[in-house]
Amino acid sequence: MPLTEPYDDHLPQEDPVARHGAGNPDDNVVTDPSGASAPRTPDDGAGVEPEPTLPEAVRQRIVTLTAAVLPTLPADEVPVPLRRVAKFAPNRRARLGAPAIAAQLTADPLFRQRVTARVLADAGDLGAAVVEGTAPAAADPVEVAALAYLARPRGWRELIDASGAAVRAEADSAVVAELVREAEQRATRAEHDRAVARVEAEKLRDELARVREELGQLREESRQVARTLRETQARERKATELLATERGRAARASADVDAELRRARARLAEAEAAAGVARASAKEARSVDDARLWLLLETIGQAAVGLRRELALDPVDKLPADFVADAFAEQPGSAPASPAARARDTDDPARLDQLLALPRAHLVVDGYNVTKRGFGEMSLEQQRKRLITGLGGIAAQTGDEVTVVFDGAERMHGLPPAPRGVRVLFSRKGETADELIRRLVRAEPAGRPVVVVSSDREVADGVRRHGAYPLGADSLLRRLARS
Repeated sequence: MPLTEPYDDHLPQEDPVARHGAGNPDDNVVTDPSGASAPRTPDDGAGVEPEPTLPEAVRQRIVTLTAAVLPTLPADEVPVPLRRVAKFAPNRRARLGAPAIAAQLTADPLFRQRVTARVLADAGDLGAAVVEGTAPAAADPVEVAALAYLARPRGWRELIDASGAAVRAEADSAVVAELVREAEQRATRAEHDRAVARVEAEKLRDELARVREELGQLREESRQVARTLRETQARERKATELLATERGRAARASADVDAELRRARARLAEAEAAAGVARASAKEARSVDDARLWLLLETIGQAAVGLRRELALDPVDKLPADFVADAFAEQPGSAPASPAARARDTDDPARLDQLLALPRAHLVVDGYNVTKRGFGEMSLEQQRKRLITGLGGIAAQTGDEVTVVFDGAERMHGLPPAPRGVRVLFSRKGETADELIRRLVRAEPAGRPVVVVSSDREVADGVRRHGAYPLGADSLLRRLARS
């Protein structure tokens, strides 16, 4: 909308463009006691009213309006001190350039008029009303004062004073409202404190009544305790008298016990002497028995040597099981005539150690029957390797002959070397491991302890008939776990 040129009582009459371009604008500026700047006239301010004291809110609004339109001015219309400020970001322009903007607005009326023209254009009807010297009653007094300071129509000082009074009145109203609110809050807190105090007083009265009741109970209990104490002291005196009597009796009994102890020690000395004589006699008798036993064993040993010489028996390189393991061995014949002499029917795991302690014992193991029961989650190769390794430890510890039998038409390839003392056999084509185990048992001489480990009932019954000791697979698995 078209705007009329506002009245400005500080605008000099010479050419404003020439005045703006000549010299430093700050040379014509003076500062009043309130901090606002005013142009210097040739007669040092004669006839010019000083700048009014602006409320802080009005001053901030003026700086904000000027900072907002500062970038929109042509570069040659921006005063030199504000050209660097015009390049600031919007939020920093009003905050950092506020002193320079305020000083330039006071010292440079032409710059202020240029800023005013753009501010009034943005303000619309409110700007037109302020230029005419009137302001709507519902308008913001801070906005009206800021526009009046920039436009400076006739009576602008009265508008600023009225706006300042309105701002101060609003501030005073806010202070009064805050004081009223604080007073109401204090009154509310006081009422709440009184209510709490009444509740606490009721609680304290109830607590006092309860304490008095408890005090009465304690007094009664104290009287009972005192009466009990007197009775206890009387009983204690009687007990002390009885204790003295019992101590006398105990002293007499102790003397009797000491005498009896001396007599017992004398009898013990006699008994020890007699025991020494008995031990000497027993030692002499044992020496005689040892001599007889040594003579008997020596006679048996010489008889065995003579028998071996008489039969011309040479040391053998193979054991009975080696003949059974031979691929060309004859088919098993009839069973020996007297197998039941060494058969034992037991599944006790502890029995395995006792049997392996017998001289020249032979341990025969049903391989897959043991491995599938103990570690069936492994592959067959791993099962065989683990079992053979464990049996090698048993053979090394006991020195016994150990044979492990697996089902298989042909010997498996890739097997690790068997440990010392362990024989690994695989059943031939058309033959099961159970049959091979029974052949091994039948090949042993009568009288030699043969231990067969298998949880197969048919295997156990078959080897038992031939005089072997059948044991369950669990006994060997526990023995391997213990090794």
